Amino acid sequence: MEQINLENLSPEIIKYINALKSENSSLQKENVDLKNKVQKQEQFISNLTEMLVNDRKKMFGRSSEQMKYIEGAEQISLFNEAEKESAAGAFEPDEKTLVAAHERSRKRTKEELTKGLEHIKQVCEITPAVCPDCGEPLTEIGVEFVRSELNIIPAQIFVIDIYQKRYKCEHCSDDEQTNIFKAPTPVPVIKKSMATAATIAYVMQQKYQLGLPLYRMEQYWDAEGVELKRNTVANWIIRGSLWFRPLWERMREILLSEDIIHADETPLRVLKRDGQQLDSQSRMWVFCSGKHSEHKMSLYYHHATRSGKVAQDILGNYSGYLQTDGYAGYNILDKVTHIGCFAHAKRYFVQCVPKGISEKDSKAAHALALIGRIFAEDESFVDVPEITGEQRTASLKPLFDDFFDYISTINAPGGSKLEKAVNYSLNQRKQLENTLLDSRLELTNNLAERAIKPFVVGRKNWLFCDTDKGADASARCYSIIESAKLNNLNVFAYLSHLLTELPKLGQEPTSEQLDKLLPWSDELPEFCR
Repeated sequence: MEQINLENLSPEIIKYINALKSENSSLQKENVDLKNKVQKQEQFISNLTEMLVNDRKKMFGRSSEQMKYIEGAEQISLFNEAEKESAAGAFEPDEKTLVAAHERSRKRTKEELTKGLEHIKQVCEITPAVCPDCGEPLTEIGVEFVRSELNIIPAQIFVIDIYQKRYKCEHCSDDEQTNIFKAPTPVPVIKKSMATAATIAYVMQQKYQLGLPLYRMEQYWDAEGVELKRNTVANWIIRGSLWFRPLWERMREILLSEDIIHADETPLRVLKRDGQQLDSQSRMWVFCSGKHSEHKMSLYYHHATRSGKVAQDILGNYSGYLQTDGYAGYNILDKVTHIGCFAHAKRYFVQCVPKGISEKDSKAAHALALIGRIFAEDESFVDVPEITGEQRTASLKPLFDDFFDYISTINAPGGSKLEKAVNYSLNQRKQLENTLLDSRLELTNNLAERAIKPFVVGRKNWLFCDTDKGADASARCYSIIESAKLNNLNVFAYLSHLLTELPKLGQEPTSEQLDKLLPWSDELPEFCR
């Protein structure tokens, strides 16, 4: 712009020009502010739209995070696929295999479906066995099979009246003293209670394995003609689960000797504490042994807070590998090697990809494709037991670098889900790369998430715990039940066995006594398996 000479102009004109300059400067500043405001509003609208799309996807879309549900993600190696997938000795299909590939899997027969069930033979006869035409007796000429039927009888409810025989020794007795001996009786699970070990095991299994609320049990008992209130059943569970405490502590000791531990936590609503109503949520924590451990267990622990101090109280001076979802509270454990979870990294990127968006059109979808390559490569080692940590690292490290190098270039809008996804992965980079330190380590913390899922599903049915005692009892019961499942035990039989044997051992059983009752013990009776 040509510079205006103000020397020959009147003071009024100079003043007017300066006022115009000032107004122009003010308008320019206002224009910049408005542009910034519009940009922020556009980003805000974009974030709201993103939230709306994701909420609709959660409500109406697929919940799976598998790569096949993201358009274009299966075309990870588009240009080098032929070279990468080719193999000189690859299987060549023929007409038979092509046809077989489209055939439906064979339906299981009735005999296969009922294998292992008791078969009761029911023979139908003619009574009386006389000819309806002439009245003479009929002669049996054989038995013909007609069909099989599956019969289910509801749980039997009966009362066991226990009597105790008394004896005396005629040789030791005299007029002044009589030696009386009484037959031993079963040790009750709960003193002055009618509940047997099997009854308590049954209600524990119904509530914690099958997710049946106590009020529904009450309705069932009532339909069977038994007046059994839910507060009575709750008392059985709480007092019965106290016998599990020494076994839980013994399992915790063994867990701390493991090289790998998985941990997770989830909210739990407890209504009252010390008689006072609660507004804040408690937490249910779970600690699991690793996939390759000989001692498979899931230990639940209830606490009022999500503080990392809880993990420290449980794990103490543990110094092995600890795999979590990246929650900062675990950082209080400075002796462990923290392992990250690629499932969470993947999950954040999945939330950024609206339906119908392909890898080439979305940075999030491309990031997911890179994560997919990592999972696919790691999957190739699953059935190769002789693979070493060095070989696994050498194969996966370049794929890790490709992923982190790419997301480092993403300039995500502030406040967006993409920014959250990128920041999570970058902040967790060291923990995620630590999954390469040992060939036994997994890319995800899914083991702990699977362990916490039965509790989350059950919580949808019974919603809350009334008191801390109930929450603690739930933690002990879930620990026993889920550990039994991991070791392929019959849950009801195992609970019954524990509630029969633990009361015999008293309040302070020895480690040797408890070891015989652990879910992986070889000394468990056969009916538990």
